[in-house]
Amino acid sequence: MLEATSHMGQLLTVLIMAFALGMDAFSLGIGVGMKGVRLNDILRISTVVALFHMVMPLLGMFTGHFMSEVLGHVAAYAAGGLLILLGCHMIYNSIYGSSVTLLDYRSSVGVILYSLGVSMDSFSVGVSLGMFRSNLLLTVAAFGGAGGLMSVLGLLLGRRVSRNLGEYGEAIGGAILFAFGMMFIF
Repeated sequence: MLEATSHMGQLLTVLIMAFALGMDAFSLGIGVGMKGVRLNDILRISTVVALFHMVMPLLGMFTGHFMSEVLGHVAAYAAGGLLILLGCHMIYNSIYGSSVTLLDYRSSVGVILYSLGVSMDSFSVGVSLGMFRSNLLLTVAAFGGAGGLMSVLGLLLGRRVSRNLGEYGEAIGGAILFAFGMMFIF
């Protein structure tokens, strides 16, 4: 019974983190969507974002497993601190401007750079989850699914609403990561 509760808690944590990280793709997708985007481009951009949201945390988790072996018990504090810093960074970007510049999303290089930019946070969180020995398949699938879904929603919504909503979305995502970082430390 205790093990089932632990697995359910891990599932819930990973899903919430996946959607928090997807807020970056959502908020930047609104900006791109406001410039006018075709449905074909939405599908292509969101697919690449989903792939990067799977690859980046996977690389991060392997790094986190290694760091966990090296750091031992200090790894939990390091992982929590990393989430707190990442959350603060996302909140800061939502207030003072994003570090990712909007590119020509129609070019292959633009799509890759855009996807890499919105997926970098996933690497850092992957490092933290790797230190905690999170379920690899669950994490990669949740991050990829949430990143792709949030990207589609942001791009579609960008066709309809103002840019300010996207800034709030990134701040909410940052606050969630900050809260999980505090939970891991305390």
